Amino acid sequence: MLQYDPKLRLPTSAELPCSDDTPVDNENQNFIPNLLLFLLKFIWGKRTDWFFGVDMGIYHTTGVSPLVPVVPDGFLSLGVERHRQGRQRKSYVVWEENGVVPIFVLEVASRTPGGEYDTKMGIYANLGVLYYLVYNPDYWQRDRHQPFEIYRLVEGEYQLQIGEPYWMPEVGLGIGRAPYQDGELEIEALYWYNQQGVRYLTPEEQLARYQERFGELPED
Repeated sequence: MLQYDPKLRLPTSAELPCSDDTPVDNENQNFIPNLLLFLLKFIWGKRTDWFFGVDMGIYHTTGVSPLVPVVPDGFLSLGVERHRQGRQRKSYVVWEENGVVPIFVLEVASRTPGGEYDTKMGIYANLGVLYYLVYNPDYWQRDRHQPFEIYRLVEGEYQLQIGEPYWMPEVGLGIGRAPYQDGELEIEALYWYNQQGVRYLTPEEQLARYQERFGELPED
């Protein structure tokens, strides 16, 4: 068992659990952040200064203990290595990232309320996360909120923003909702947008548009 003594040192990422091992209770909690990650890999394919984590523990020193992580459904950090020291991260440890905290955090509301509008919001505000999005397509009436709520940190407190897609200048991306075709089923998803409010297409959508205009790609 890991022992922590604040007088000695902070633990390394290799010594810390990678998540809270809490199972998700709906598909959106996995699908939505993974789609955003997949799109970022396509949009920012040549950039190496960003990291997007999905269901990954964020260890920080602003809470009750550096051994207790907060685990959002998704988060984006800028100004960090895409692959830290050439390896994949098991968790995001702020003191190993030169103090860089996520600039954007996503929580997808679930059947079991998870403190998205109070406890976690306070943690992210204390941590200094600039943008916080709660996506709640299924339980927003239960929670007395809107399905899409994005907050900006202003003087230490979150203020609800208006407009969708919502442009985040510090990130260089907007975010909003649009349909996603999953086989024969059309569902709602979150997407990245440019400053003009134009949605970034998935590679499949780009291929389909190319084929509509130019025909099938050659086999070779």
